[in-house]
Amino acid sequence: MFADLHHLSHHAAWRRQLEMLLESAGEGIYGIDLRGRCIFINSAGAEMLGYTPDEVLGRNMHYLIHHSHPDSALMPVHDCRIFKAFKEGRSCRVEDEVLWRRDGHAFPAEYASYPIRDGEHVVGAVVTFNDITERKHTEAALRAAHCELERRVEERTAELSAANGRLRQASDALRRLSAHMNTVREEERAHIARDIHDDLGASLTAMQLELNWLRQRLSGDDKVCAHIDAALDIGQGAMGAVRRILNDLRPGVLDHLGLWAALECLLQETDGRGGLRCTATIPADVERCRLGREAEIAIYRVAQEVLTNVQRHAGARRVRLFACADGQDLVIRIDDDGRGMQVPAAPVSFGLLGMHERARAIGGRLEIDSAPGFGTTVTLTLPEVVA
Repeated sequence: MFADLHHLSHHAAWRRQLEMLLESAGEGIYGIDLRGRCIFINSAGAEMLGYTPDEVLGRNMHYLIHHSHPDSALMPVHDCRIFKAFKEGRSCRVEDEVLWRRDGHAFPAEYASYPIRDGEHVVGAVVTFNDITERKHTEAALRAAHCELERRVEERTAELSAANGRLRQASDALRRLSAHMNTVREEERAHIARDIHDDLGASLTAMQLELNWLRQRLSGDDKVCAHIDAALDIGQGAMGAVRRILNDLRPGVLDHLGLWAALECLLQETDGRGGLRCTATIPADVERCRLGREAEIAIYRVAQEVLTNVQRHAGARRVRLFACADGQDLVIRIDDDGRGMQVPAAPVSFGLLGMHERARAIGGRLEIDSAPGFGTTVTLTLPEVVA
């Protein structure tokens, strides 16, 4: 067939058409026979290799441009993928080898080999190739940029992780500080309550005893007795105020009878203020649950804050407290039928912040469910405290 091709290539019309076809291609194209000798090459391919077309024709292309690996190690012809492919009658495409120029320098190239058939027989191959130096440089630059980006991302991630770690440490420290301040505050309240009870309470009691003694001695003087009775009423009112102050500072029932009795007393004291009706539902199994001093104080203060907010802002007529055991979790829910509110995504007022922090300090979770016109429900959940 190559004899025929060689003969036909000298035919003027065929030669011109073949030359136009080859020269119109921007990539290098050459053909080889079964011995690997070049039977045609276009100008683009010859120029890429540093030759003229006439200098390449008839030469063995493997030994001319494909004789060595990228590391300059010799490549035997039987290792040549072009040679293997057209010997086996198949096509191949390669992007990880080099071709060698006339000046002895290699360049990265992609090439494809397609067998030339005469019927069922392979009689040669057509090879197309391109200098992909720029592509390789671009790929290398992209890899370098990618590596640099990954390095910067890793550095930034490490910085953010460190910052998050510091932030968590600061947050934990603030929570510990908040818990410590609550403990100190409760201890100070208890201390002040004891002082008021021991000093002011005793003084008011002694004053009432003295006024009663004086009242008995001056029973014949109506005018003086009226003033003594007024003083006794004032003293009685002062005693009531002292009891209320003592109860706000440190409810004695919380220390002596526990959380549930203290919550019932708190609701009874709140009941009737401004037309507010308060009820409590605490099942017997929950009443038997004791949580420890710190947890009971925290729950009591949360309930106290909720009731204070209801009285000041809700305009409610009814408040209900309900406690239940959900498996081993204790759930305490307080709801009202007031005007409700738009619950912020994060608590901003000191009252709400204080309730959330008290709940976190005892390992609990506080949730507020409310909407304008639909009342408010505050739910405190303590996990795994019910036996």
